[in-house]
Amino acid sequence: MERKVVERALNRKELNPDASPQAAYGARMRSKREARGWTQEDLAARTEYSSVHISAIETGRKPPTLRFSRSADRAFGLADTAESFEREYREIKHGSLLEGFPEYIKYEGRAAEIRLYEIGIVPGLLQTPEYARVLANSAVRRGAITPEQADERVAFLAERQAALERPRPPMMLVVMDESCVRRLVGGPKVMNAQLDRLTQFAELPNTVLQIAPFEIGERRTFDLPMNLLTLPDLSVVAYAESQLRGHVERDTAAVLPLLTAYHQLQAEALPQAASVAMIHEVRKGTP
Repeated sequence: MERKVVERALNRKELNPDASPQAAYGARMRSKREARGWTQEDLAARTEYSSVHISAIETGRKPPTLRFSRSADRAFGLADTAESFEREYREIKHGSLLEGFPEYIKYEGRAAEIRLYEIGIVPGLLQTPEYARVLANSAVRRGAITPEQADERVAFLAERQAALERPRPPMMLVVMDESCVRRLVGGPKVMNAQLDRLTQFAELPNTVLQIAPFEIGERRTFDLPMNLLTLPDLSVVAYAESQLRGHVERDTAAVLPLLTAYHQLQAEALPQAASVAMIHEVRKGTP
Protein backbone atom coordinates (compact mmCIF):
# COMPACT_ATOMS: atom_id res chain seq x y z
CA MET A 1 0.00 0.00 0.00
CA GLU A 2 2.78 2.44 0.96
CA ARG A 3 4.58 1.59 -2.26
CA LYS A 4 1.49 2.56 -4.31
CA VAL A 5 1.23 5.86 -2.47
CA VAL A 6 4.91 6.59 -3.17
CA GLU A 7 4.45 5.68 -6.85
CA ARG A 8 1.44 8.00 -7.14
CA ALA A 9 3.44 10.82 -5.52
CA LEU A 10 6.31 10.29 -7.95
CA ASN A 11 3.95 10.23 -10.94
CA ARG A 12 2.00 13.27 -9.78
CA LYS A 13 2.05 16.05 -12.35
CA GLU A 14 2.22 19.60 -11.07
CA LEU A 15 -0.69 21.63 -12.41
CA ASN A 16 -0.73 25.26 -13.52
CA PRO A 17 -4.31 26.52 -13.25
CA ASP A 18 -3.28 29.83 -14.84
CA ALA A 19 -2.24 28.14 -18.09
CA SER A 20 -5.77 28.07 -19.52
CA PRO A 21 -9.44 27.80 -18.46
CA GLN A 22 -9.22 24.06 -19.19
CA ALA A 23 -6.18 23.75 -16.92
CA ALA A 24 -8.01 25.65 -14.17
CA TYR A 25 -10.95 23.24 -14.49
CA GLY A 26 -8.65 20.24 -14.07
CA ALA A 27 -6.76 21.76 -11.15
CA ARG A 28 -9.99 22.55 -9.31
CA MET A 29 -11.20 19.01 -9.85
CA ARG A 30 -8.01 17.59 -8.37
CA SER A 31 -8.31 19.97 -5.42
CA LYS A 32 -11.93 18.96 -4.75
CA ARG A 33 -11.07 15.28 -5.08
CA GLU A 34 -8.08 15.41 -2.75
CA ALA A 35 -9.99 17.50 -0.20
CA ARG A 36 -12.34 14.52 0.12
CA GLY A 37 -9.48 12.06 0.37
CA TRP A 38 -10.50 10.37 -2.90
CA THR A 39 -8.15 8.72 -5.36
CA GLN A 40 -8.72 9.06 -9.09
CA GLU A 41 -10.15 5.54 -8.97
CA ASP A 42 -12.64 6.67 -6.30
CA LEU A 43 -13.84 9.58 -8.43
CA ALA A 44 -13.94 7.38 -11.51
CA ALA A 45 -16.31 4.99 -9.74
CA ARG A 46 -18.55 7.86 -8.66
CA THR A 47 -18.72 9.41 -12.15
CA GLU A 48 -18.77 6.17 -14.16
CA TYR A 49 -15.66 7.21 -16.08
CA SER A 50 -12.23 5.53 -16.04
CA SER A 51 -9.39 6.70 -13.83
CA VAL A 52 -7.41 7.35 -17.02
CA HIS A 53 -10.15 9.76 -18.11
CA ILE A 54 -10.09 11.51 -14.71
CA SER A 55 -6.32 11.89 -14.96
CA ALA A 56 -6.56 13.33 -18.46
CA ILE A 57 -9.17 15.88 -17.31
CA GLU A 58 -7.16 16.93 -14.26
CA THR A 59 -3.94 17.40 -16.22
CA GLY A 60 -5.68 19.22 -19.08
CA ARG A 61 -4.87 16.59 -21.70
CA LYS A 62 -8.57 16.07 -22.43
CA PRO A 63 -11.25 18.79 -22.52
CA PRO A 64 -14.27 18.31 -20.24
CA THR A 65 -17.68 17.65 -21.73
CA LEU A 66 -21.13 18.62 -20.51
CA ARG A 67 -21.93 15.00 -19.63
CA PHE A 68 -18.71 14.61 -17.63
CA SER A 69 -19.25 17.92 -15.84
CA ARG A 70 -22.73 16.91 -14.74
CA SER A 71 -21.40 13.55 -13.51
CA ALA A 72 -18.72 15.35 -11.51
CA ASP A 73 -21.31 17.68 -10.01
CA ARG A 74 -23.36 14.73 -8.84
CA ALA A 75 -20.27 13.12 -7.32
CA PHE A 76 -19.20 16.27 -5.49
CA GLY A 77 -22.72 17.45 -4.63
CA LEU A 78 -22.29 20.67 -6.63
CA ALA A 79 -25.25 20.42 -9.04
CA ASP A 80 -27.10 23.73 -9.51
CA THR A 81 -24.61 25.67 -7.38
CA ALA A 82 -22.30 28.58 -8.18
CA GLU A 83 -19.34 26.19 -7.89
CA SER A 84 -20.71 23.56 -10.28
CA PHE A 85 -18.39 22.09 -12.88
CA GLU A 86 -21.20 22.42 -15.43
CA ARG A 87 -21.10 26.18 -14.96
CA GLU A 88 -17.33 26.24 -15.39
CA TYR A 89 -17.63 24.02 -18.46
CA ARG A 90 -20.09 26.45 -20.05
CA GLU A 91 -17.79 29.37 -19.28
CA ILE A 92 -14.98 27.51 -21.05
CA LYS A 93 -17.17 26.77 -24.05
CA HIS A 94 -18.32 30.36 -24.28
CA GLY A 95 -14.82 31.74 -23.95
CA SER A 96 -14.30 31.69 -27.73
CA LEU A 97 -17.70 33.26 -28.46
CA LEU A 98 -18.54 36.89 -29.03
CA GLU A 99 -19.69 38.98 -26.09
CA GLY A 100 -23.49 38.76 -25.88
CA PHE A 101 -23.80 35.46 -27.72
CA PRO A 102 -23.94 33.21 -24.62
CA GLU A 103 -26.90 35.27 -23.38
CA TYR A 104 -28.62 34.86 -26.75
CA ILE A 105 -28.12 31.08 -26.69
CA LYS A 106 -30.12 30.82 -23.46
CA TYR A 107 -33.13 32.25 -25.30
CA GLU A 108 -32.57 30.31 -28.52
CA GLY A 109 -32.91 26.94 -26.77
CA ARG A 110 -36.47 27.68 -25.66
CA ALA A 111 -37.72 29.83 -28.56
CA ALA A 112 -41.09 29.02 -30.16
CA GLU A 113 -40.09 30.77 -33.39
CA ILE A 114 -36.66 31.58 -34.79
CA ARG A 115 -36.20 34.16 -37.54
CA LEU A 116 -32.74 34.42 -39.10
CA TYR A 117 -31.17 36.68 -41.68
CA GLU A 118 -27.61 36.05 -42.83
CA ILE A 119 -25.18 37.61 -45.31
CA GLY A 120 -22.19 35.90 -46.90
CA ILE A 121 -22.28 32.54 -45.12
CA VAL A 122 -24.96 29.96 -44.38
CA PRO A 123 -26.55 30.51 -40.92
CA GLY A 124 -24.91 28.37 -38.26
CA LEU A 125 -28.04 26.39 -37.41
CA LEU A 126 -28.19 25.21 -41.05
CA GLN A 127 -24.48 24.45 -41.53
CA THR A 128 -23.13 20.96 -42.13
CA PRO A 129 -20.26 19.87 -39.85
CA GLU A 130 -17.83 20.06 -42.77
CA TYR A 131 -18.89 23.61 -43.71
CA ALA A 132 -18.63 24.71 -40.07
CA ARG A 133 -15.18 23.13 -39.77
CA VAL A 134 -13.89 24.98 -42.85
CA LEU A 135 -14.99 28.32 -41.36
CA ALA A 136 -13.43 27.50 -37.99
CA ASN A 137 -10.14 26.38 -39.56
CA SER A 138 -10.05 29.58 -41.60
CA ALA A 139 -10.30 31.60 -38.38
CA VAL A 140 -7.37 29.59 -36.98
CA ARG A 141 -5.22 30.35 -40.03
CA ARG A 142 -5.97 34.06 -39.62
CA GLY A 143 -4.87 33.86 -36.00
CA ALA A 144 -8.32 34.91 -34.79
CA ILE A 145 -8.80 31.81 -32.60
CA THR A 146 -6.74 28.84 -31.43
CA PRO A 147 -7.18 25.28 -32.76
CA GLU A 148 -8.76 24.36 -29.43
CA GLN A 149 -11.27 27.19 -29.75
CA ALA A 150 -12.04 26.05 -33.30
CA ASP A 151 -12.90 22.60 -31.96
CA GLU A 152 -15.08 24.22 -29.31
CA ARG A 153 -16.95 26.29 -31.90
CA VAL A 154 -17.74 23.30 -34.07
CA ALA A 155 -18.81 21.18 -31.10
CA PHE A 156 -20.89 24.00 -29.65
CA LEU A 157 -22.67 24.53 -32.97
CA ALA A 158 -23.53 20.83 -33.08
CA GLU A 159 -25.00 21.16 -29.56
CA ARG A 160 -27.12 24.14 -30.67
CA GLN A 161 -28.44 22.23 -33.65
CA ALA A 162 -29.21 19.15 -31.53
CA ALA A 163 -31.06 21.30 -28.97
CA LEU A 164 -33.62 22.24 -31.63
CA GLU A 165 -34.41 18.60 -32.43
CA ARG A 166 -37.14 18.20 -29.84
CA PRO A 167 -40.71 16.78 -29.87
CA ARG A 168 -42.11 20.25 -30.57
CA PRO A 169 -39.38 22.00 -32.58
CA PRO A 170 -39.51 25.76 -33.09
CA MET A 171 -40.83 27.29 -36.29
CA MET A 172 -37.78 28.47 -38.24
CA LEU A 173 -38.01 31.24 -40.82
CA VAL A 174 -34.74 31.87 -42.62
CA VAL A 175 -33.87 34.56 -45.15
CA MET A 176 -30.40 34.33 -46.67
CA ASP A 177 -28.73 36.87 -48.88
CA GLU A 178 -27.95 35.37 -52.29
CA SER A 179 -24.25 35.61 -51.41
CA CYS A 180 -24.75 32.78 -48.90
CA VAL A 181 -25.32 30.25 -51.68
CA ARG A 182 -23.09 31.85 -54.33
CA ARG A 183 -19.98 32.09 -52.17
CA LEU A 184 -17.94 28.89 -52.49
CA VAL A 185 -16.82 27.68 -49.06
CA GLY A 186 -14.54 24.68 -48.62
CA GLY A 187 -14.46 23.64 -52.27
CA PRO A 188 -17.11 21.94 -54.44
CA LYS A 189 -17.58 18.83 -52.28
CA VAL A 190 -18.23 20.73 -49.06
CA MET A 191 -20.38 23.32 -50.81
CA ASN A 192 -22.50 20.79 -52.67
CA ALA A 193 -23.25 18.95 -49.42
CA GLN A 194 -24.17 22.28 -47.82
CA LEU A 195 -26.54 23.18 -50.65
CA ASP A 196 -28.16 19.76 -50.34
CA ARG A 197 -28.60 20.41 -46.62
CA LEU A 198 -30.44 23.65 -47.41
CA THR A 199 -32.91 21.96 -49.74
CA GLN A 200 -33.54 19.27 -47.11
CA PHE A 201 -34.15 21.99 -44.53
CA ALA A 202 -36.74 23.60 -46.82
CA GLU A 203 -38.71 20.34 -46.93
CA LEU A 204 -39.27 20.23 -43.16
CA PRO A 205 -42.81 21.05 -41.92
CA ASN A 206 -41.58 23.66 -39.44
CA THR A 207 -39.36 25.69 -41.77
CA VAL A 208 -39.52 28.42 -44.40
CA LEU A 209 -36.40 29.16 -46.44
CA GLN A 210 -36.10 32.25 -48.64
CA ILE A 211 -33.28 33.88 -50.56
CA ALA A 212 -32.99 37.65 -50.84
CA PRO A 213 -31.63 38.06 -54.39
CA PHE A 214 -29.00 40.62 -55.31
CA GLU A 215 -31.56 42.39 -57.50
CA ILE A 216 -33.53 43.76 -54.52
CA GLY A 217 -30.68 46.25 -54.14
CA GLU A 218 -31.48 49.08 -51.75
CA ARG A 219 -34.69 47.35 -50.64
CA ARG A 220 -32.66 45.00 -48.44
CA THR A 221 -33.72 46.05 -44.94
CA PHE A 222 -30.67 44.82 -42.98
CA ASP A 223 -26.97 45.45 -43.60
CA LEU A 224 -25.91 43.00 -40.87
CA PRO A 225 -27.07 39.52 -39.87
CA MET A 226 -30.14 39.54 -37.61
CA ASN A 227 -31.69 36.95 -35.29
CA LEU A 228 -35.20 37.37 -33.88
CA LEU A 229 -36.65 34.93 -31.35
CA THR A 230 -40.27 34.62 -30.29
CA LEU A 231 -40.38 33.11 -26.82
CA PRO A 232 -43.21 30.98 -25.36
CA ASP A 233 -44.68 34.07 -23.64
CA LEU A 234 -44.81 35.74 -27.12
CA SER A 235 -42.12 38.29 -26.23
CA VAL A 236 -39.48 38.86 -28.92
CA VAL A 237 -35.71 38.97 -28.44
CA ALA A 238 -33.37 40.41 -31.07
CA TYR A 239 -29.70 39.62 -31.52
CA ALA A 240 -27.21 41.28 -33.85
CA GLU A 241 -23.43 41.28 -33.92
CA SER A 242 -20.51 43.18 -35.32
CA GLN A 243 -17.02 41.83 -35.90
CA LEU A 244 -16.14 42.38 -32.24
CA ARG A 245 -19.27 41.81 -30.14
CA GLY A 246 -22.89 40.77 -30.10
CA HIS A 247 -25.87 42.50 -28.52
CA VAL A 248 -29.14 41.09 -27.17
CA GLU A 249 -32.13 43.42 -27.21
CA ARG A 250 -35.33 42.69 -25.27
CA ASP A 251 -36.87 46.17 -25.10
CA THR A 252 -40.14 46.04 -27.07
CA ALA A 253 -39.77 49.57 -28.40
CA ALA A 254 -36.42 48.62 -29.95
CA VAL A 255 -37.37 45.13 -31.13
CA LEU A 256 -40.67 45.84 -32.92
CA PRO A 257 -39.08 47.97 -35.70
CA LEU A 258 -36.63 45.13 -36.33
CA LEU A 259 -39.52 42.67 -36.60
CA THR A 260 -41.24 45.00 -39.07
CA ALA A 261 -38.03 45.23 -41.11
CA TYR A 262 -37.79 41.45 -41.16
CA HIS A 263 -41.34 41.15 -42.51
CA GLN A 264 -40.49 43.70 -45.20
CA LEU A 265 -37.42 41.67 -46.12
CA GLN A 266 -39.52 38.51 -46.41
CA ALA A 267 -41.84 40.36 -48.81
CA GLU A 268 -38.89 41.31 -51.04
CA ALA A 269 -37.21 37.88 -50.91
CA LEU A 270 -37.96 35.04 -53.31
CA PRO A 271 -40.73 32.61 -52.28
CA GLN A 272 -39.50 29.28 -50.96
CA ALA A 273 -40.10 27.39 -54.22
CA ALA A 274 -38.10 29.97 -56.21
CA SER A 275 -35.41 30.00 -53.53
CA VAL A 276 -35.01 26.22 -53.71
CA ALA A 277 -34.90 26.46 -57.51
CA MET A 278 -32.01 28.95 -57.22
CA ILE A 279 -30.15 26.59 -54.88
CA HIS A 280 -30.59 23.76 -57.41
CA GLU A 281 -29.30 26.07 -60.14
CA VAL A 282 -26.21 26.95 -58.11
CA ARG A 283 -25.73 23.26 -57.27
CA LYS A 284 -25.65 22.35 -60.96
CA GLY A 285 -23.09 25.06 -61.62
CA THR A 286 -20.72 23.85 -58.89
CA PRO A 287 -18.10 21.47 -60.36
